Amino acid sequence: MNGFYEIARSDPGRLAVAEPATTYGELLARVNQVSHGLRARGLAQGDVVAGVLRNGVEQVVMLMATGQLGLYYVPVNWHLTQPEIDYIVGDCDARVVVTGPEDVAALAEGQQDTAPDGRTAGAVMWYTSGTTGFPKGVQRPLPGAEPEAIVPLYVWFLGEVCDLRPGPGVHLVTSPMYHSAPCAHTQFALHLGHTLVIAPRFEPEPILALIEKYRVTNAMMVPTMFHRMLLLPPEVRKRYDLSSIRQVVHTAAACPVAVKQAIMDWWGPVLYEYYGSTESTIAFSVKPHDWLARPGTVGRPAPTFEAKILDENGMELPPGEPGMIYVKSGLGTFEYRKDPVKTASSMRGEWYAPGDIGFLDKDGFLFLCDRRTDLIISGGVNIYPAEIEAALLEHPSVADVAVIGVPDQEWGHNVVALVQPHAQVTAQDLLAHLEPRLARFKHPKVIEFRDELPRTPTGKLSRSKVREQYLAAKG
Repeated sequence: MNGFYEIARSDPGRLAVAEPATTYGELLARVNQVSHGLRARGLAQGDVVAGVLRNGVEQVVMLMATGQLGLYYVPVNWHLTQPEIDYIVGDCDARVVVTGPEDVAALAEGQQDTAPDGRTAGAVMWYTSGTTGFPKGVQRPLPGAEPEAIVPLYVWFLGEVCDLRPGPGVHLVTSPMYHSAPCAHTQFALHLGHTLVIAPRFEPEPILALIEKYRVTNAMMVPTMFHRMLLLPPEVRKRYDLSSIRQVVHTAAACPVAVKQAIMDWWGPVLYEYYGSTESTIAFSVKPHDWLARPGTVGRPAPTFEAKILDENGMELPPGEPGMIYVKSGLGTFEYRKDPVKTASSMRGEWYAPGDIGFLDKDGFLFLCDRRTDLIISGGVNIYPAEIEAALLEHPSVADVAVIGVPDQEWGHNVVALVQPHAQVTAQDLLAHLEPRLARFKHPKVIEFRDELPRTPTGKLSRSKVREQYLAAKG
C-alpha cells in the first residue's frame, strides 16, 4: 500500500492516532473535508497555507490535506511573538492562516468526506533563520504527481537510513511539529501505516510512561531529551518497560558521546542518528552498531548524497582535516523564498554548505566539530564549544551548559562556560573534572552558574542568545 491515503481507504479501521483515538478512515474523512474547504476558499496548486498550531490531530489534518492539493504548508512556531508570526505569514503570502482547532473545524464544516478531484502532492515549507537575520522559507519544487507516487521513495529512503518499515508500528511524537524533523517523521509514520502517539510536551518520566503504555516502537528525539532522562533516579528508570523500542532517531544537535552511550546501555542499540538541516534534509546517517564502532560519528552520506570537506579557499581537504562541510543531493534542490541572493550565497555550484565544521575519516564517516559561527579562536587556536560542553555534561551535577567566546584584548577571545547545575557543584569541581578530559587551553577561563539556559523547543542551544545576554549583562 502506497502511503496514508491508500491505507486509509483499504484499512479504515487501523488506528492512526492514539489520543484521541482516531482511525485511518476517520482521519482521512476529516482530511478530505478540510481539502474541500480549502478549495472552496479558492486555493489552487502552488498557493500557501500557514498553520500556527500546537501538536495534535489538527496539525496532522492540515499536513495531509495540503499534501494532496498541491499546496505549500507552512507550520509556524506558536511561541513566536505576534509581529514575528505576522512576518512569516506575510513573507510566505499565505492565502489561509489556521490558528487553532476551531479554524480547522470551520474549514471542514459542511464539506463532503470524499477525495477531492485532481489530487497532486503538496510540500511543507519550513522557515529557518539560521544564525542571523529574518527567517526564510525553504521552498522546494512541487512534485507534480499524485501523493501516492512519491511515497515509495520515502519508504525506500527511511528503510535505508533508519530501518523503518511499512506495517504495524507505533511512533511517538516528542517535539513540536512546527520543526522540520518532527513534522516529517509524523508524515512518514502515517505513510508507513504506523499509529501516532502525540505527547503534549516533553517531560522525562511521562515520555517513559507513554512508551510503556502504547508499546512504542519508534520515536524521534533530540540529545537534550536523552540527557534529561538520564538524570532520572535509577529506581524511576527501572520502573518502565521500554522493550518495545526498535528505533529512536535523533538529530537537531550534536549528541555527547557519553550521553549516547549511556542511553544505549539503558535501551539497547536502538539509536539511529542523522545529520542535516532544513535545507539539506538527511545528508548523513549512522546506525547503532556503526556508531558503537566509531563513537562520535554522525555517519556517512545518506543514499543519493555526496559530501566533501573544503578549506577557506575552496580546496578539498584529506581525511582527518577539519573544514567546511558541503553536500550535494540527488533528491532535488531548494531555494530560499524571495531571496535568490541568500540562495546563491549558500551554494558552491551544486554543493550546499550547512554551516558546520567537520572532518571525514578514512572510511568516509563524518565527525562534527562545531558551527562555524560558534567557533572560538583564542590565541590563534581553534576551539570548538560543543567539545567542551560535551565534557562538562559528563559531570553528574551538570544539567545544561553553554560555552561561548567572549572578546579579550590579549587572546582575541576567552572561553566562558555558563552552567545550569543539577546539584551542588563549584567551578573548581568542574575544572578538576575537565583536567583528564580536555587540553588545558580548552578549559574555560570563566565558569558562571545560571538557573536556566535558552534552548529551542526541539532542544537546540541558542549560543547566539546566550552570548548576547552575557555581553549585555557585562556591559
